[in-house]
Amino acid sequence: AVRMHSVGGWGAVTTGKNLAMTLFELLGWDIKANPKYGSEKKGQPTTYYLSAAPEPIRINCEYTNVDVVLSPDPQVFGHTNALEGMRKGGVFIIQSNLGSAEALWETLPMYTQKYIVDNQIRVFYLDAFKIAREESSNPDLQLRMQGNAFQGAFFHASDVKDRAGLSEETLFTAIENQLESKFGKKGKRIVEDNLRVVRRGYEELFEIKPEVMKVGQRAKVVGKPAPALPVMLKALPEGDGGISDVHRFWEQTGSFYMKGQGSDNLVDPFMGLSVIPAVTGVYRDMTGVRFEHPEWDAEKCTACGECFTQCPDSAIPGLVSTTTDVLNTAIQNIETGGRPTRFLRKFSRVIDKKLRNALDKDGLDVRALLANAITEAFAEDPTQGDDRGRLETELNLLREAIGSFKFATTKPYWNQKEKKEKGAGGLFSITVNPYTCKGCALCVEVCDDDALKMVTQTQESIQTLRDDWNFWLDLPTTPAQYSRIDDLDEKVGALETLLLDKHNYQSLVSGDGACLGCGEKATIHLFTSTVTALQQPRVKKFIAKLDKLIGELENHIRLKLSSSVDLTDTQALMQAMQANKGHDLTLANLAESLLAKQPGEPIDPQWLKRVSQMLEKLKDLRWRYMEGPSKKGRAEMGVINSTGCTSVWASTFPFNPYPFPWTSNLFQDSPSVAMGVFEGHMAKMAEGFKTVRMAEMELAGGYDPETNGKFFSYFDWEQFSAEEWHLCPPVVAMGGDGAMFDIGFQNLSRALMSGKPVKIMIVDTQVYSNTGGQACTSGFIGQVADMSPYGSTKHGKTEKRKEISVIGMAHRTSYVMQGSLSNTTHLLESFIDGLNSRHPALFNVYAVCPPEHGVGDNSAVAQSKMAVESRAFPLFRYDPDLGVTFSDCASLEGNPSLDADWVSYNLDYVDEAGEKKSMTLPMTFADFALSEGRFAKQFKKAPPETWNDDMVLLGDFLKLSEEEREGKFPFIWAVDKKQRLMRVLTSVEMVLSCEERLQFWHQLKDVAGLNNTAAAADETTIANRVRQELIRQLSSGLAGGAAATVPASAATASAAPAADGYEAVYVDTPECTACDECININPKVFGYDASKKAVVLDPKAGSYLDIVKAAEKCTAGIIHPGTPWNMNEANLDKLKLRAAKFN
Repeated sequence: AVRMHSVGGWGAVTTGKNLAMTLFELLGWDIKANPKYGSEKKGQPTTYYLSAAPEPIRINCEYTNVDVVLSPDPQVFGHTNALEGMRKGGVFIIQSNLGSAEALWETLPMYTQKYIVDNQIRVFYLDAFKIAREESSNPDLQLRMQGNAFQGAFFHASDVKDRAGLSEETLFTAIENQLESKFGKKGKRIVEDNLRVVRRGYEELFEIKPEVMKVGQRAKVVGKPAPALPVMLKALPEGDGGISDVHRFWEQTGSFYMKGQGSDNLVDPFMGLSVIPAVTGVYRDMTGVRFEHPEWDAEKCTACGECFTQCPDSAIPGLVSTTTDVLNTAIQNIETGGRPTRFLRKFSRVIDKKLRNALDKDGLDVRALLANAITEAFAEDPTQGDDRGRLETELNLLREAIGSFKFATTKPYWNQKEKKEKGAGGLFSITVNPYTCKGCALCVEVCDDDALKMVTQTQESIQTLRDDWNFWLDLPTTPAQYSRIDDLDEKVGALETLLLDKHNYQSLVSGDGACLGCGEKATIHLFTSTVTALQQPRVKKFIAKLDKLIGELENHIRLKLSSSVDLTDTQALMQAMQANKGHDLTLANLAESLLAKQPGEPIDPQWLKRVSQMLEKLKDLRWRYMEGPSKKGRAEMGVINSTGCTSVWASTFPFNPYPFPWTSNLFQDSPSVAMGVFEGHMAKMAEGFKTVRMAEMELAGGYDPETNGKFFSYFDWEQFSAEEWHLCPPVVAMGGDGAMFDIGFQNLSRALMSGKPVKIMIVDTQVYSNTGGQACTSGFIGQVADMSPYGSTKHGKTEKRKEISVIGMAHRTSYVMQGSLSNTTHLLESFIDGLNSRHPALFNVYAVCPPEHGVGDNSAVAQSKMAVESRAFPLFRYDPDLGVTFSDCASLEGNPSLDADWVSYNLDYVDEAGEKKSMTLPMTFADFALSEGRFAKQFKKAPPETWNDDMVLLGDFLKLSEEEREGKFPFIWAVDKKQRLMRVLTSVEMVLSCEERLQFWHQLKDVAGLNNTAAAADETTIANRVRQELIRQLSSGLAGGAAATVPASAATASAAPAADGYEAVYVDTPECTACDECININPKVFGYDASKKAVVLDPKAGSYLDIVKAAEKCTAGIIHPGTPWNMNEANLDKLKLRAAKFN
């Protein structure tokens, strides 16, 4: 019997299955396996049970008595007893990267050491992850291939080979046959990679010798302690202990799951109802999932924001802090820790001043300068005697409180601010959340400044991460003065910096079961953060309005009631006071005495009841916005999630990553349910706005139930003002392409046609990601997947891709966007416009699924960028409010090289002489497809000796006619691991896919009116000539022919000339930080010089909007937009205002 301890997502099931089938082939024995797997196991401890016997096995269960234990999970003893039930003399194999038997032995708990020695357990170790990392030709397989190394280790350490009478050669022949049957369809390279990993696992297995096994010889254990109260849970408001209280749920349910005792849990009401409280994702700690984590180099950071924007696990937030906030936070932590300070608060001002004087540029070692400032300030301080000793002690506490936390001086938050106002600069920081980071390394991949690198996780590094994170939690959020967004609703500014606000960034708390580097989750995090950023200022403004209304209405009622008593009769007042002499004079006594002499005007009871109810409703409304049942105020949004990957990783009991209402019903019906939820929620919103409007009318003296009652009886969301509409939290239908393109397509269409402004988010992975990557109508021609296999007659998917964005546009009712993670500005702008629109909105976003696409866990942004540049997934927007025709409303803004079929790119390579060279090539769909495993079978490397003139570059091949293609072989250029050029032949299916993508690109350009630019210009020219000729003839006739000899004016150009005094855009090139923002927006206007510093290539090669956006996004603040060159461009007045601050 064999038991395997692994982590969900590490390939334990595949390893176990391969092992079972190999054992059957070798021994011919009966095999039973019992894997504990499922999407809910992602990132969590999982087990696999396997038994083999020469006779039929009559049970299949969780075996308590085993011969061999395999543990790819190196931290297994942090959550379970991996040796439980092992027979005497059994074999235990564990993953270890510690490098020696002694180091590994010292990490084992004492009870484990004693059990091993007492029961003569043979202990082996290997670094399977190192083997997989070195042998896998596909980065995405590194984590999952390590299990195969354990298969080799098993056959080395166990007696199976000897029992079967096999040689090493025979054994590996059997293993190769099994790998061929499992992975053969994916290509020979995959089989060879796996076989090498198995062999190295067999050869690189080491045993801990008995002389090393000394009980009690221990070092610090690398791993999680028994769960205490999770750090992020502590930050949540204290609940009332009720059913939905997240703290109660932790005590009675969540803590059991975190101990690995989910099956032994107490009965909980949520289990029977399939309900999870909000934000229970904070229970999770992903420390045990990763072996490496990012480390930030503050001196190299330029605050470009790519890392915190793209992180799928909201695990690396950026923050801007004043030096005063940093020092005050540290002092506050000292004092709340039970150590009151006497001198530190006053002395911190001296430290602050010295530190600011030292921070005179970007890229400085702030921690070292802070330490110097403390030392210098203390040395210069005149305090003597015992007070000096006390001051020194407090300064040491200050150093300890700040600890290893790093800060950076960067151009956007320090230099630029200090230039404008001395003392206004802020310190930028990047902090890793150790509880949600899964170690995907995406942040490192997108950092062009080498400010992030992956480092091996150790006990010390874990503690540093936790200490730094605790300090981050205590720091205040980024102050408003460091916002680089001037108007979020108008999309003015560097929109991704909305994530610098802590509340926005934590709109998705993570702690879920999504894969490492999940493109779906990164997209959803940006979406929820945008919603939160839009909603919070509106809610704050509305609460202030409610406060004002409540105060005014209370005063109004008070005045109205007091008006029934005549307070102008001073004689009556004196008599009333005399009558109440000898006891306390109250308003009630005074009124009673006055009214006894002279009865007042009667109070209308209906009015009093009505206004009292208004006041009560206003107070209740304020309570719901401020606090509510959750004690966290009003939710920013509500989500109805279709069944699929997004529903599984987000709702695996008991972990919920969302801080707002979320529900899932069926695969296909989230748009339909969203319509119903929308109507119900809008009815609630209408009740609140009704109360506000009635109160305002009452205060204005104009509310009459008879006159106004009918309007309010039928008042609904269609009568909401713009301000009221923007206050409504969006109701969002969310799902994958399988749910929206296929099974739920009818529901989606109905929602769009209804006109109800629900918002629909599609994460487009081009496969059914959750169920193994089956083919979907969103897939591309030539894509190999389940139900579109690569066989003898059919070579992958043969159907064209369904384009949901164009279908959405065809409804003519809805805002439609097709976007990508790689184009963050386009994505966030579209989210804002779609959310603010009073139409339905359809957001279709390219989502990289590393396991199904066959790419690395750190490649979501790179692959998204290639998908856009190769025309696989063009950016697209359609806003029905922009005009009448499709071309008025549709836009391809954001796509590179709009006027070309294919984008050009530079391929760097090393020639035969070893010199670095580069060639410019078209980025075809095939160039993108070559980078992904799902298209691997459509390509074949051509050995250099086979190169000939019949091989034609694919970009050129696509331009040939059918006759001209005869006898030609299309290929694309690529480079091998040594950067040497190679020709890769493409299949017929890949050629068809390129043609189909190019056809769609042309169709989109036609829809957006870009194919008709030349024709439109010709028509304008002709019209102008005719107009000038008519004017000339009329003038000639009126002047008696005197003007007949005057030549006609030249036709006006399609772009009006710039006004006098035109000032072209210019760049302060020496100050450039090479952040790529300007080039990403328009590479024809901006480029790099030989030193990779930004320069202006052609100031008239793009729109003024592009230039202004580049200035807003530039982290160095070095782009000065000048004035517009085309006076016919739309919205120039607004653009000039936006440009003014940069000129």
